[in-house]
Amino acid sequence: QVQLVESGGGWVQPGGSLRLSCAASRSLREIDTMRWHRQAPGQERELVAAVYNDGYTTYVDSVKGRFTISRDHAKNTLNLQMNDLKIEDTAVYYCSAQTIRIGVGYYWGQGTQVTVSS
Repeated sequence: QVQLVESGGGWVQPGGSLRLSCAASRSLREIDTMRWHRQAPGQERELVAAVYNDGYTTYVDSVKGRFTISRDHAKNTLNLQMNDLKIEDTAVYYCSAQTIRIGVGYYWGQGTQVTVSS
């Protein structure tokens, strides 16, 4: 199993930056894919960014060029650097971990709120 704990959410004005972190209970090298998702009020949860075991990253079009997903193996932490934040980025952000090699599983963190407003 993998336990995930997000942190770093908060309030920021449009154009500002936040850095989200997701601490994992085991080595990131054992986790095949890690993702950030978000869910705004009244909307479905959407995939924001993903990083695969080989380091390949993908982003939803609306955050390309503004968000960066990265892994800190020394701290077993997944990060999401969010720059030039927009009001429409307001949501609860969740990280997830997908495992295959150590046993098939899909795990979620509890979420962290990001609010962008003036």
